[in-house]
Amino acid sequence: MALLRKINTKAATDENTGFGRNSNSNADRFFNKDGQPNIHIKGVSWLKRSSIFQFMLKVPVWKFLGIIVLFYLVVNLLFATVYTLIGIDNLGGMDAKTLPGKFLEAFFFSAQTLSTVGYGHVYPSGFAANAVAAIESLLGLLMFALATGLMYGRFSKPRSYLVFSEKALFAPYKDGVALMFRLAPYKKHFLTDVEIKVNLAMEVNVNGVMKNQFYSLNLELSRANTLTLNWTIVHPIDETSPLFNLTKEDIALSDAEMLVFLKGYDDEYSNTVVARTSYTFKEFVYGAKFKMMYHPSEDGATTILDLDKLNAFDAAEVPVKF
Repeated sequence: MALLRKINTKAATDENTGFGRNSNSNADRFFNKDGQPNIHIKGVSWLKRSSIFQFMLKVPVWKFLGIIVLFYLVVNLLFATVYTLIGIDNLGGMDAKTLPGKFLEAFFFSAQTLSTVGYGHVYPSGFAANAVAAIESLLGLLMFALATGLMYGRFSKPRSYLVFSEKALFAPYKDGVALMFRLAPYKKHFLTDVEIKVNLAMEVNVNGVMKNQFYSLNLELSRANTLTLNWTIVHPIDETSPLFNLTKEDIALSDAEMLVFLKGYDDEYSNTVVARTSYTFKEFVYGAKFKMMYHPSEDGATTILDLDKLNAFDAAEVPVKF
């Protein structure tokens, strides 16, 4: 009950977080650093809970291209095997004399058929080979249409293109202390009408039972007309803050996690984009302040935003001893 008494009862609680109240039902953090919920779904089959489309949109570019190339090779190898099984003699115009050479020519014939570019000197002869070639050409049309749609989806998907600092700092603020983190755009997709909300999740002892409590953190500034430079998000720790009067040990004992939700309007996509991340108590730094990230150019004609300094901070004395 000691931790519950220390938390300010005036702090605004959030009842619509989408997370359970029973702390024993949750493990580790609520959100991963990349903003994805730290949840694994069970009780349904892998096919039903998985989405190939979402997977292909989210994987890194090198994995995406690797999967496309691998699938292309596997399909051609499969059809080359089929042509071999139905009789390699059903493919006319082959120059190779050995079985490996004929299989290789069947592979390239399959690639020409699958891509619908037309035949070279090898051509199907007989009903079986023509039937397989017809099926393969239809499959090729469907495959390339699907690959084109996936590539368009990856290029056209609205993204926030924001990067968050790795740590959140308890830093000096006016005559007191504030909890701060910062973010910055890393591409020239400058957002407008940006809004940010921050919640704090804590485990508190309620009548001998540990429960999750969620608090809406008041921010120095929660809206911005545009986001072109870095933005330091500041939560002043005053009498209305759930962190007021808490020590470093109290925060660790409560398994505190700060949940960050941001949305803004991207003019280039003409769409609203979102970004999420979180900071656990292990990612809090006590007694520090961020270094400046931007400075004028040598000729004074433009402003330089140095993303290498996003996570740079110095030690600082704070009024509260954690």
